[in-house]
Amino acid sequence: MIAIIDYGVGNLFSVCASLKKIGAEAVVTSDKDVIERADKLILPGVGAFADAMAKLKKTGLDKVVKAQAEKGKYIMGICLGMQMLFEKSYEYGEHEGLGLLKGSVVPMKGVIDGELKIPHIGWNALRFEKPHFLFKYIKNGDCVYFVHSYYATDCQDSVIATAEYDKHLTAAVAKDNVLGCQFHPEKSGEVGLNMLKAFCEAENYAASGEVKA
Repeated sequence: MIAIIDYGVGNLFSVCASLKKIGAEAVVTSDKDVIERADKLILPGVGAFADAMAKLKKTGLDKVVKAQAEKGKYIMGICLGMQMLFEKSYEYGEHEGLGLLKGSVVPMKGVIDGELKIPHIGWNALRFEKPHFLFKYIKNGDCVYFVHSYYATDCQDSVIATAEYDKHLTAAVAKDNVLGCQFHPEKSGEVGLNMLKAFCEAENYAASGEVKA
């Protein structure tokens, strides 16, 4: 069973619907016991980093997420949920993240071509930077759907895919059992569903020693 963590922020039910579409058992929950019993976790998120982290801490779920990740349970962060996996964010100030991945989150403004719109909204091709089981059912160059104004940097050891928006920006990350997608797999059609399918099968790849960042 996959627990989609409900802390008041995120596209919870669209993620749940996508997982059920591929035959996965999933539940939206804020219950610590349910999260601890789950086989895998998904941390969604939309909106501002500081607000999301404050809500996660207020519920006490920040400690639960970190404890489960440190035990080796697979966790996937989506969009803002991926950004929260890093050490800190510089979105309207400096804010502490979960620290499960090395790196920080910074504004796209001043980095990309000033003529390009921010937030970055739309479909962009993935460029694989490292082999990983998340890519089992998709191919290099497949397109996924983004909505973001900030991106992860100083995280070379965990970047497995980038997407070009003037610069090659972090699109997907993975370090052992901690994974993240800056894009929305639940809004990315068959490509997104296939990545979620691969995530659901994570233990199979870990046991076989198949591609892993």
